[in-house]
Amino acid sequence: MDSVKILNVQIDNLSTQELLEKLTSGVVYTPNVDHLVKLQKDPSFFKVYSAADYRVCDSKILMYVSRFLGAPIQEKISGSDLFPAFYEYHRDNPDIRIFLLGAKEGVAAAAQQQINQKVGRDIVVATHSPTFGFEKDEQECDRILSLIRESGATVLAVGVGAPKQELFIHKYKDQLPNIKIFLAIGATIDFEAGNVKRSPKWVSEAGLEWLYRLTSEPKRLWRRYLIEDPLFFWLVLLQKLNVYTNPLRQTSSDALERMDYSSPREALATE
Repeated sequence: MDSVKILNVQIDNLSTQELLEKLTSGVVYTPNVDHLVKLQKDPSFFKVYSAADYRVCDSKILMYVSRFLGAPIQEKISGSDLFPAFYEYHRDNPDIRIFLLGAKEGVAAAAQQQINQKVGRDIVVATHSPTFGFEKDEQECDRILSLIRESGATVLAVGVGAPKQELFIHKYKDQLPNIKIFLAIGATIDFEAGNVKRSPKWVSEAGLEWLYRLTSEPKRLWRRYLIEDPLFFWLVLLQKLNVYTNPLRQTSSDALERMDYSSPREALATE
């Protein structure tokens, strides 16, 4: 499968249609600028990302950067675009049954109602809105796993923010044999419920969705977009000049393999 390397992440160079046709099983993450910045310093997150079956571009900025680096990515496939494309693609496939995990109390249930109405069948079979800090509570996580198993779902879509959602999937996927496809979808559940308004299409296409989100939620997002993420552009310049080095290269593959997630506080504590 063709891929493009941006910093220390291989991004699959697929169209939405190609991804949907290939995606019969596996784990899908959608890297964006914020993820790539986090992946410079978090070995646990790096291990989880490296283990994903699909990593597709969730950012128009990453598309621009890929052109700058001389290896253009063909399409932006954000989680909020992929997820509705996924359930529409499988509208008549009875083997696809989705469990939504994420968002505030009642929001996932509202998204379930909206999606099932659009599709014309109960493609979303169950939902759960976890309590804040659920990832640090093993009993709560066990209860969530039981709900997923009992639902009969074959797809788990997790929208609790990065890196929490990716770490949760990686830690527990082997305990969910009924789930064939795992999707990390960020704020998509809020969008599907109509609880949060997406940016206009032209804003997203111009690569300005970050600015729209910043003005919508300045208290929550100012640090990410104004302090943390600008580092990305300096690192990309280093890659263009062939002097970028993976800051996690000192973390040996053996050390990565030894990382486990027996302690939810250690593995899932980052917001």
